Amino acid sequence: MLLVITFRRMRAAVVQMTSTADLDRNLERSAHWIERARSEGAELVALPENFAFMRDEDAGPSEIAQGLEGPVVQFLRDQARRHSLILAGGTFPERIAGDPRPHNTSVLIDSDGELRAVYRKIHLFEIDLPEVSFRESKGISPGRDVVVAELPSGGIGPIGMSVCYDLRFPELYRQHAERGATVLLVPSAFTVPTGRAHWELLLRARAVENQAFVVAAAQFGAHSPRRSSYGHSMIVDPWGRVLCEVPDREGIGLADLDRGELDRIRARLPALDHRVL
Repeated sequence: MLLVITFRRMRAAVVQMTSTADLDRNLERSAHWIERARSEGAELVALPENFAFMRDEDAGPSEIAQGLEGPVVQFLRDQARRHSLILAGGTFPERIAGDPRPHNTSVLIDSDGELRAVYRKIHLFEIDLPEVSFRESKGISPGRDVVVAELPSGGIGPIGMSVCYDLRFPELYRQHAERGATVLLVPSAFTVPTGRAHWELLLRARAVENQAFVVAAAQFGAHSPRRSSYGHSMIVDPWGRVLCEVPDREGIGLADLDRGELDRIRARLPALDHRVL
């Protein structure tokens, strides 16, 4: 008997935003772009890091820090349910009992509005360049756990979760691959100098070495007089090809994630099976 396997395609969207310290405005803009992405057929929509609240990196603990039952996660759950899509909720400041510094937390919501996964950013951004100096640890507490999310209808496969500066640490993504991830989420707010130098290079490297789709929604433009982001949100396939890239403005990028193509690449070049170390 001939067994026919139909591999599912999933249309993904990356949302590029210029968020500010105005929470209400940011949520309004997020809702606009989520609706726009859904109207273009997106089944998975990814928001950028700090989509709900963006301020100077060294401003200290966030004044809008809240729990997983707070208004930001409720907004994401409502949007996912309303539009019947999987929503990768960028990040928001998650309050921690007994610590003035929140986590920089990313959540994944399924199409029923249920919270499926929570990831707290592990690697915190510390940099001192002539153009820019940040100390993320001043206002953020690091997470510890590697998270790979399973979705009941996720025919494209498990989803590995990460945030921005994590992108520079390939060992995290190798753990994702070892746990079966076929999609890697990288919500980000890369600085302009580091983004110009390394953003696309790192995204394509993580896609190639783990033979996975990389879905990277990013912040763009000036958020305040002291902070700007590089943008160039993109989706990369397991062969390292850039499937879409958002230009220098707010907007969305769309691409079809083809599980069949991923499996063909892994079968023809089984590098993940050839690992020695």
